[in-house]
Amino acid sequence: MIMAHEALYRLMAWLSPSYPVGAFSYSSGIEWAVEAGDIADAVALQRWLTTVIGEGGGFCDAVFFAHAHRAAADGDDEALHAVTELAAAFAPSKERHLETTAQGNAFIEATQAAWPCAALDRLQAVWAGPVAYPVAVGVAAGGHGIALEPALHAYLHAVTANLISAGVRLVPLGQTDGQRVLAALEPLVLATAQRALTTSLDQVGSAAFRADLASLLHETQYTRLFRS
Repeated sequence: MIMAHEALYRLMAWLSPSYPVGAFSYSSGIEWAVEAGDIADAVALQRWLTTVIGEGGGFCDAVFFAHAHRAAADGDDEALHAVTELAAAFAPSKERHLETTAQGNAFIEATQAAWPCAALDRLQAVWAGPVAYPVAVGVAAGGHGIALEPALHAYLHAVTANLISAGVRLVPLGQTDGQRVLAALEPLVLATAQRALTTSLDQVGSAAFRADLASLLHETQYTRLFRS
């Protein structure tokens, strides 16, 4: 394992809004939910994200992250192929697939240029298709010797913060309201990460049907600011 300060530095860099993965251009269906009236204020945004992070795509991605990290850290190519294949196929809509794989592939490209590691080389050797974002970040963290638990917590925080940022821009909400939502979701993010650590790939699943519908309906939304 690398030193704690080195791990923190790399996680802060990789999961910063300035890292070139284009996360700011995706809303995971929140744009449709705002137009439909599902999300009209900070309370509604918090309620929506509670389901998405705890029972929907956020939880699924956390499971994929954990398995990708372990496969990379253990040098297990079979396990790495299995989680990469499943994560790429697990998106509930065309736009969610674009969202996760565009960010995943962009993350790999940027990280290989600035923070290369053998685990990312192995990932590209065992899987020729598109790579989901949580798998890409999980492999990089595992390959760099960053401990799984803090890496997963940092990843889920970044995903949650990005979705809140989309809500702040779309509703719109004030920045302080956005921070209140982020603070309120802290226990959920921690609990979701803990649950993901003990969930097998056979058990992964989503129960956020309205959010999945939002990502499908966004494809035909007349006016759009976001790509998903």
